[in-house]
Amino acid sequence: MTNRTHREVRLTARPTGPVTDDLFEIVEVPVPEPADGQVLVRNSLMSVTAVMRTLMNEVTDVPMPSFVVGEPLHGAAVGEVVAAPGTDLRPGDLVQHRLGWREYALVDAAQAQRLDPGLLPDPAGYLSQGPTALMGIDRGAGVRPGDTVFVTGAAGGVGSLAGQIAKLRGASRVIGSTGSREKADRLVKEFGFDAVVIRGAGPIEEQLRAAAPEGIDVLFDNVGGEQLQAAIAVARRGARLALVGALATQLSDGAATTTPIDTLSLLSRGITMRGVALYDHLDIVPQWHELFAQGLREGTLAFPHARLQGIEQAPRALQELLAGKHLGSVLVEL
Repeated sequence: MTNRTHREVRLTARPTGPVTDDLFEIVEVPVPEPADGQVLVRNSLMSVTAVMRTLMNEVTDVPMPSFVVGEPLHGAAVGEVVAAPGTDLRPGDLVQHRLGWREYALVDAAQAQRLDPGLLPDPAGYLSQGPTALMGIDRGAGVRPGDTVFVTGAAGGVGSLAGQIAKLRGASRVIGSTGSREKADRLVKEFGFDAVVIRGAGPIEEQLRAAAPEGIDVLFDNVGGEQLQAAIAVARRGARLALVGALATQLSDGAATTTPIDTLSLLSRGITMRGVALYDHLDIVPQWHELFAQGLREGTLAFPHARLQGIEQAPRALQELLAGKHLGSVLVEL
């Protein structure tokens, strides 16, 4: 039986600095009734991602709608269909959609993607950021056997999978960056990284040169800033630099940041730099799901993630993600 009411998390104001509890309110509202062509979903899991800090601003350069003050936030979620009149979905179907941050979601049928409940061992896997990781490794950088790859922001939901995928593609050495020794050790011991540079443990360029004395062939960049500059300095001739994220900006409390780049250095060494966004590569999602399922079965891929319990923990989940408290994706069970 469907509940009469459910809870949703609304944005109360635009942040002017760090994300704090008072920017959110949890409201109990009636469960909506689906009309023909609509799907009512009981959400079971939602993800929080760094881009959500950017979407809290009124105007962004991200090709996604900003959050609206006074309305629920949104983001990827999976759940079970409760009712779907006039559609080919049936109660009990597992679906994914973009209306997280609420316990029940009312979505148009075209926005609810039916999932195969038997493909992945845990439905949480459908909320991995693997599609972005695969896109950056295959289409952004074109990782080849024998490459030395540098993944910035390697302990995040994207980076932790990008390093593993690079190994699958034959990279001979994968170097990550992160903010703590604990995370660095886990990346090496649990997720196959060969070395990790640590923010705050000395100049990034010096650490990267020590980890890759012959230079790097590929950069998978989630960050920008000093780490991008270091990668360019250490890049070999013909290196491919894929810009996949911009955490230096996203985690700067909304302030714009820039990265000085020596363009002559790029030119003289034939280095290519390309920005890639999943928005332009959505066709890669099914390919990722198949690759992920195979990798999980064979033990060649792992899904690092943290789970917090209950919608009331969603604001804290986002704050902890932005503060770097977790390794991998951050999910909330609803």
